Amino acid sequence: MKAIQSGTLLDALNWRYATKKFDPAKKIPADTWATLEQALVLAPSSFGLQPWKFVVVQDAATRQKLSAASFGQTQPLECSHFVVFTVRKNLGVDHVGRFIDRMVEVRGGTKEALKGYHDIMTGSLEKARVGGYVDAWQSHQVYIALGQFLASAALLGVDACPMEGIEPPKYDEILGLAVQGCTALCAAAAGYRAADDKYATVKKVRFKPTDVIQHI
Repeated sequence: MKAIQSGTLLDALNWRYATKKFDPAKKIPADTWATLEQALVLAPSSFGLQPWKFVVVQDAATRQKLSAASFGQTQPLECSHFVVFTVRKNLGVDHVGRFIDRMVEVRGGTKEALKGYHDIMTGSLEKARVGGYVDAWQSHQVYIALGQFLASAALLGVDACPMEGIEPPKYDEILGLAVQGCTALCAAAAGYRAADDKYATVKKVRFKPTDVIQHI
């Protein structure tokens, strides 16, 4: 694989910002969006368990409801594509079994040969469950996927806005997530910035590298 240039990556990350106002007339091309969906699929997670479901919402009426459940923010209405990041709650043996089945499907081999890995994963999940932090542990993985999505969008010249300002219980109700064993954590609007979004030209404010990076 040919590596991208460092300057290309930094240019993209400096260009991106949490887009507040999208141009509703500009839509993400189908092939570009397909690439971004694959970026979600390829996101890393603990043990590779992928404890998530990404809900892409294109229905206008549903977006209206989600906007209301986002404290009236307009990004769900104006963006090209709107993604809700959800976590699968109370992961257990069933999910691990599905993952092992998928490993055999993709890589070959047998489930019996993967029993050791299966037991390590179920043991870790049970330890987290007993400790009362299994859902929190899995939720952390979703934010890894969100970060990958934002960086991928920037590299493709697509604007995005991560959104934690949502009401998860209302999202769950609107999208029927509870019956799927999922709950909403956050969302991301993607598309192209409006010409009059004042935040597009505001300088990015970050602490100096020496304030946030320590070398030992």
